Amino acid sequence: MATFEKGILGGFSGKVGTVVGVRWRGRNVMRSVPQHSTRPASDKQREQREKFRTVVQFLTPMSGLLTQYFGKTHDSRSPFNQATSYHLNNAVVPSGDAYAIDYPKVLISRGDLQGILGEGVTPQANQELLLTWTNNSDQGNAHATDKLIAVVYAPVFNSYQQFEGPAVRSDATATLALPPFMVGTQVQVWASFATAQHGVAATSSYLGEVTVQ
Repeated sequence: MATFEKGILGGFSGKVGTVVGVRWRGRNVMRSVPQHSTRPASDKQREQREKFRTVVQFLTPMSGLLTQYFGKTHDSRSPFNQATSYHLNNAVVPSGDAYAIDYPKVLISRGDLQGILGEGVTPQANQELLLTWTNNSDQGNAHATDKLIAVVYAPVFNSYQQFEGPAVRSDATATLALPPFMVGTQVQVWASFATAQHGVAATSSYLGEVTVQ
């Protein structure tokens, strides 16, 4: 692998002859074209690929939320890449011959803002969920105006309901309206806070599994 900043053509991306130009960690990098291997993948490689596929399939529908609230770009690693790495290492578990997401370990946001405290979720009539928490606006770097972020996931439908700003920290309660098709469905719920401006987030909390009424 070679790095270069200035040349007769400057930086480039993509394949040119037997080399590939990419931007890696803020530098222009030239690599040889990878050789295709005919060697069968090892059990370890197959396991890692399956874990990666499981995590990426789960996170991709939330990519917009994660990009905004899962930290900041660091060493050219985007927030989504950081979220992928976290879940690969912490939130994927064996399930028979495959892998599954460990819902209590899932994070929908990560940051230094004061998190949600005393949180709970209760199903209500008409496909609504009542979220409650303690108003801790006077603690640490919390603000009364911090906006609520929540995700409700229905595994049976692979359906994600994402909420940004249905309430603020000082409200201590919020009602999340879900679509009618979710009646009788078990859902997973996560919640967090982010500042009203600049999108500084807290590390999210898992509120549990409930059945929609």
